[in-house]
Amino acid sequence: MAAPRDNAEHEENADDGRSEEHFPHGARVASWERRVEIPMLLLAGAFLVAYAWPVIDQDLGGDLRSSLRVLTWTVWVAFAVDFWIRLSLAEHRVRYAAKHWYDVVLIVLPMFRALRLLRLLALMRMLNRSMAGTLSGRASVYVAGTAALTSVLGAIAVLDVEQHAPGANITEFGDALWWSVVTVTTVGYGDFYPITFQGRLVAVALMIMGISLVGVLTAAVASAFVSNIQQQASKDAEAAKSTQES
Repeated sequence: MAAPRDNAEHEENADDGRSEEHFPHGARVASWERRVEIPMLLLAGAFLVAYAWPVIDQDLGGDLRSSLRVLTWTVWVAFAVDFWIRLSLAEHRVRYAAKHWYDVVLIVLPMFRALRLLRLLALMRMLNRSMAGTLSGRASVYVAGTAALTSVLGAIAVLDVEQHAPGANITEFGDALWWSVVTVTTVGYGDFYPITFQGRLVAVALMIMGISLVGVLTAAVASAFVSNIQQQASKDAEAAKSTQES
């Protein structure tokens, strides 16, 4: 009678082992992340609106501006609570915190205006999780979505720190978006450029992101070509084999 129970316990432990192997930081963390994925995505979108609106519309009323500021802090608290819960659920908390160092930075440095926008990197992670299909398909969707999102976020961030700086040439959202797009795509016309230290930090981040996206896209195209060549070679080999047998 004890054998079935032992077997059941063994199977349960094996399942737990597979879960831990599939989710290095614990199945509980993965379960929590799946549960809050959509709410956190909505909060990230709310933060984008609350952050961008006062930056783009300088004539915004004081009451509405204060309400949006409260909303940004509310979202920051939600992100902090989410990270604290994930950290408490992790099997190895120090290792988990080290691997997710960017979340720690986003929580610890909320006072820096340009860095506050980095919390919206959650949108990119959500986009990456929702991808489906082949590797090349995922890469192309990821590159397109990330490039568009990065361009918008970069435009808002640089406009936030540049528009009131003496001698700045990026003072409107249209100019900021144009500068952000040409920077992400590594074109760099030079007609607009940041003059503040924070603005240049944003520029460096966009340059690194643009180079990374070009690398991902190049790898995806190369992978697609290699896959097509291998498939064609396999078909040719099968056709030749059929001809010899006949």
